[in-house]
Amino acid sequence: MLQAKTRWDILNNDNDKIDLISKELNIAPLVASLLVSRGFDTVETAKAFLFTDTQDFHDPFLLEDMEKTVDRINQAILNNERILVYGDYDADGVSSTTVLMTALLEKGANVDFYIPNRFTEGYGPNEKAFRWAKDEGFTLIITVDTGISALHEADVAKELGIDLIITDHHEPGPVLPDAFSIIHPKKESCSYPFKELAGVGVAFKLAHALLGQVPTSLLEVAAIGTIADLVPLHDENRLLASKGIEKLQTTNRIGIKALLKVCGIESKDITEETIGFALAPRINAVGRLEAADPAVHLLMTNDREEADMLAQQIDLLNKERQQLVNEMTEEAIKEVEEFFPPDKNSVLVIAKEGWNAGVVGIVASRLVDRFYRPTIVLSIDPDKGIAKGSARSIAGFDLFANLSTCRDILPHFGGHPMAAGMTLNLDDVASLRNRLNELALDCLTDEDYIPITNVDVVCSLHEVTIDTIAELNRLAPFGMANPKPRVLIKDATINSIKKIGSNQNHLKVVVEDNGLTLDGVGFGFGEVYDHISPVSKVSILGELSINEWNNFRKPQVMIQDVAVNHWQLFDFRGAKDIHKVIEGVPSDNRKLVVFNQDTLNKIQIGKYKDELLIISSVEEFELNLSKSHVILIDLPSSKDSLNLLFKSSFPRRIYTLFYNDQNHFFSTIPTREHFKWFYAFISKRGSFDIKRYGMELAKHRGWSIETIDFMSQVFFELEFVKIDNGLISLSTVATKRDLIESETYRLKQEQIELENEYLYSSYQQLKQLFDQFDRGSLTYEEAVN
Repeated sequence: MLQAKTRWDILNNDNDKIDLISKELNIAPLVASLLVSRGFDTVETAKAFLFTDTQDFHDPFLLEDMEKTVDRINQAILNNERILVYGDYDADGVSSTTVLMTALLEKGANVDFYIPNRFTEGYGPNEKAFRWAKDEGFTLIITVDTGISALHEADVAKELGIDLIITDHHEPGPVLPDAFSIIHPKKESCSYPFKELAGVGVAFKLAHALLGQVPTSLLEVAAIGTIADLVPLHDENRLLASKGIEKLQTTNRIGIKALLKVCGIESKDITEETIGFALAPRINAVGRLEAADPAVHLLMTNDREEADMLAQQIDLLNKERQQLVNEMTEEAIKEVEEFFPPDKNSVLVIAKEGWNAGVVGIVASRLVDRFYRPTIVLSIDPDKGIAKGSARSIAGFDLFANLSTCRDILPHFGGHPMAAGMTLNLDDVASLRNRLNELALDCLTDEDYIPITNVDVVCSLHEVTIDTIAELNRLAPFGMANPKPRVLIKDATINSIKKIGSNQNHLKVVVEDNGLTLDGVGFGFGEVYDHISPVSKVSILGELSINEWNNFRKPQVMIQDVAVNHWQLFDFRGAKDIHKVIEGVPSDNRKLVVFNQDTLNKIQIGKYKDELLIISSVEEFELNLSKSHVILIDLPSSKDSLNLLFKSSFPRRIYTLFYNDQNHFFSTIPTREHFKWFYAFISKRGSFDIKRYGMELAKHRGWSIETIDFMSQVFFELEFVKIDNGLISLSTVATKRDLIESETYRLKQEQIELENEYLYSSYQQLKQLFDQFDRGSLTYEEAVN
């Protein structure tokens, strides 16, 4: 058995719906199955999801307060009022600022933007910035991707005589700011048909309403913010992402082209992964380390030299950000392990002076990946007596809902169920930690702390074709709520398996079924090779792709997890370095079984004394080995010992060493003719001194001295002879008896049989022998959970 790294949640789909969608839309059943598993379980919804070209954006005026907002903006433009777009410093905020700025400039507005400094001002609107805006003559402030929690700042704006329009997508609190208008799809009173827009999506809707048509020139920017902010990629978000990626592939935006150049990416090759792993991290890096203004200037510039300069600057900041994240992550891991061990903390809340507040969110994500606990990472400002940070969660723990119960110690916080940002007094950090841990105890179970992987579909090799994989790509762009499809190939036969890579840390496996084969590649899975036996059936979870090499294309699966759902045999008979074999076995539930006490003195394995099971007799005993990795150090003296060892349970794995310093099978095995000759020899001589002349006799006959000693002992036990200080002679009271009546003879025969079956059998024969002991205690669910 090989346990999967995560819990596999295999979705159960309606086969009738799959068949209908497959037939009506003329798509592969595998693709139809994925659509059904994602909630598109009718022909109409599946068609709408697949064919985005025929879909339209919702009417922006369905958003509450949109008409009022557009009227106020148009009035400001007509009166040449100064308008301030107030954004956020992440990629969504930068994109939102760019979208609305561009639309307002196109309308002829007198507009500028303001993004607060993460380090000196913190997240969201602030009073000082609003008072600055008043002094600068701004009469209208429009927030993008922020503001829904700005209760105090809305009052300040009203006091200053500034109209405040809030556009946001973060979770609304129980009380909304007293603003001129609020455009937010999640407001309880808002009936907008799609609630999951990113901040840039809301800004795009406002631009749409202002311009009177879908602003297609802004789609590429909207796609960056939408994908970067990890909102669900369905409905309008899917339209923004897919149409935006198309625009990016032919983009004329000088700033985006410059950024692609420093990334080493051609426009035509842009996908959602380009945005998620290349563009967005660089845009985010600016606001994480400095003021985010250069990122907005990059997206809006028409000057090639400025674009190149800004792109280079932003790329350098991203490299600095990467190094900073790595250093802080190491410190954070040490902090957790030393002071807040996960086995005693259901929620990790760590804080340290000197940590960069701009990257605490990334560090929190890294800690979730490592410890799989809801995590808050805070940067301490001792001069102000505050802690500022970010939180990331796991399935089952709603961050926003749980943090909302702590509002009395969280003067500033906002976010989503899976991510949040906050500022609090330094004295309240311990209280926040305690309260969140108490809340976690109420809503999380032990199983919730095991990472979970959703499996879209179980498929067979005959379903994995180039055409099917091409059809799967029609579900792109992939992201939140529409992840890359994960398929499970269950209990496949291994054709070949090996480690690859310069450090042998990757895995290459070929599985087969009825003449069909499929290549699998697992980056970072090299160690798994040592835990899969040659004849195992493997279950592979991963993403399907097409491997192109030398103008040859074939399907492959990129491995994300591996499991073996049956017991495994690992054959190390004849291994010279016993300790190396032992160390290669996972130490959790490792059991070393020794049948002969003498073995312990010969191979020195005392350091594993807590893992040793010494079974020196066939007495009744009961062991629970169902979760164990059993190493059979030596051979038992009889099959009864093995029967009793596995009587109650059967292990997940068996490692056979079978150390043996006596070779019974290949020593001279006396036949009845040997015994007949030796008896006649003694009878003719009357007596024979074995001590003095036994070796000469053995050489003369071509036997070993052990053979002479063995036959002598058998004769003695059968009372055929007397032995006195090495002198053997016939007994005068001998009666006819069979050799098998001798204990020595019988044990010799048993040992020969054991060696023949267990030492000198093939791997397949040995496994069949152990299969007879298997009580069938393992199930597939145990293997993957």
